[in-house]
Formats: sequence, structure tokens, C-alpha cells
Amino acid sequence: MEKLARVLVDFSVKAGEGEQAIISGGAGAEPLIKAVYARLLQNGAIPIPQIQLPGMQGLFFEHAQDSHYQKTPPIVRNMYEQADAFISIMAPHNTRALAGVDPIRQQSLGRRDKAMLELMLGKGRWVLTLFPTVALAQESDMGLSEYEEFVFEAMGLNHEDPVRYWEQKSEEQARLAERLEAAREIRIVAPETDLTLSVEGRKFVNSTVEHNLPGSEVFTGPVEDSANGTIHFGVPANVSGRDVSGVRFRFEDGKVVEASAEKGEEYLNTMLDADAGARYLGELGIGTNYGIPRATRNILFDEKLGGTVHLAVGRSYEETGGKNESSVHWDLICDLRDGGGLYADGELIQENGKFVGYDFGGR
Repeated sequence: MEKLARVLVDFSVKAGEGEQAIISGGAGAEPLIKAVYARLLQNGAIPIPQIQLPGMQGLFFEHAQDSHYQKTPPIVRNMYEQADAFISIMAPHNTRALAGVDPIRQQSLGRRDKAMLELMLGKGRWVLTLFPTVALAQESDMGLSEYEEFVFEAMGLNHEDPVRYWEQKSEEQARLAERLEAAREIRIVAPETDLTLSVEGRKFVNSTVEHNLPGSEVFTGPVEDSANGTIHFGVPANVSGRDVSGVRFRFEDGKVVEASAEKGEEYLNTMLDADAGARYLGELGIGTNYGIPRATRNILFDEKLGGTVHLAVGRSYEETGGKNESSVHWDLICDLRDGGGLYADGELIQENGKFVGYDFGGR
């Protein structure tokens, strides 16, 4: 826990003397929350813990009045305005707890708190991670001890100096980001997939563990009206307690004009119809973490999986130059490890999940 806390506090958000840091997380993450709390104090920072008990989200959606969806409580807004850094730790007691919640209600809450999200993102000093729980292990078809080892390996915590490990990964990824940033067009080819999109003038962000732990991806915001073709997202996901799998999109001039799913199609269409920006892309991400051996139905890990790409419908990240606005940001993963290819201006960058000319442990 001490290693993980050091990565989160010292490397991810760099919280120091006199700075206020919000630690939010589920009660199941108690060991990590305490370790982060202690590390912040050791650095002279001021920790502000915000702990959520099991079932509280469900109680909100069951009992909240319409007025609760209209405005973020002023005290919460004030806290976000005053905070210097944010550390969020997922530790669900039940990964299916919100499966029966009306997605319209969830979208309303997202719209209510959109300004808080933008405030946090704008400050740039935030990180999201998880603490291994029995529920997450079950979702991943693992026992708890096996899942713990899986998580810590993916986070680089088995290395003697994980901070140095992630610094070296950042240097490797910088080369890939530089090459992609010089490109005008990206093409993704895989079974049932042939999609082109423009990245001209957009910035590729080199993301290790500044914002997500585990890290390892480079991402950008595609030109909004540029995506054309089809794509199959073969990696299943648990989204707000719902299984969604076998998603297929067809794009015309940037917009999803046809959408289907083998499972969760009604929820998929509800999300795509949330607002005008939800059918356009906000992100193209390329996973580079070969310490993750397989998908686990957890997007925090699966989108980093080496040999995959992910596309997010909805909101863009301003730092990439993306302009799409939406209350939705939903990542969907396309696996390139079996017959797939990734091209930048016609040059093969990745084949069958292995990078060409870049070493991320997957060669």
C-alpha cells in the first residue's frame, strides 16, 4: 500500500506542502485510503477524505427528488474550487448495484455535475485508480488473491521502484505519441473493422499514471466529422452495472449512423441519444500496457491493454484539441491482437497487437 500511495501522491498528483487534496473512495478501499492519507500528511499536504459507504449511490437514485438533479450542492462546488488535487479510488462492494437504475437519471446526474468534472480536469492534478475487492475479482473471473496480484502487476508495483518504472514507460510512450502526432489519418483494421479518422492538428497525450493507475496509453481527440467506416468492439464491458458486449458502429462523416450490440443494445442506444455530441467521437486511445494479460470487464484496466485501441463516444478532452461536447464519455475497446492492424498515414504502426519499432514489452 505504501508503494501505491507514493505513486499516487508523489508522481500522479504531486501534492506538497500546504496543498489540499480530496481523497474520494469506497469504504472497501480503507487500507489504501489510509496509506494515501498518511503519505499526504508526510508531504505536508492537507488530506480531505470523502468516503462512500456501500449502497449510498443506490439510495440516492431511489430517493432523490427532481430538485436533487438540478444543481450541484454549493458546498461540494466550493470544495472542488478550493482543492489543489484529487485522488479517486474505486472499490465497489457490488459491481451490479446500479443495474436497475434508470439510465436517464444517471445522465441527469452527470449533466448536473458536468461543471465539477470540468473543474477537476482543468486543474490537471487528478488520478483515478482502484482497490481490489471481492466484487471486482468476481467480475474478472478470478479469486481475490489472484486478482490482487493481477492488479499490482498491471500497476507496476512489483518493481522495486515503481515511480522510476513509470518514468521509463513515459519515455517510451513519448516516441509513439510524437510519431502519431505527425500523422494526418489513422486507420484501424481488424475482423469486422475498417475505420479511418483524421487526427490532423490534434495532440496525442502521453498518459502513464498522471491520471489513471494503471497507466499506459496514448490518446487524442479525433477531428469530429472525420470518422468513416465500421468497427466491432469485441471486448465486453460492465457499464454502470450493465453488461454491454458485441458493439458494432458504422460512422458517416464522424457520426454513428448505425449501432448494435449483442448484449445491452437498449442501454447503448439510450447513451447514444443522450445529447447531440454522444454520437460523435471524443477520444481515440491506444493501449500499451502488456502487464495486463487479458480483459476483465473493467474499463480502467481494459483500455490500457497492450494490443488494443479504444474509441470513446461523447466528450473530448480539451488538452487534445478535441471539441466535441457531451454529458457522455464512453470508452469501447477493439482488440487488434488477432488479425488487426493500426496505420498512420498508411504506415503500419501495429500488427496483431505488436508495435512496429516501439518496445512496450509486447514485442
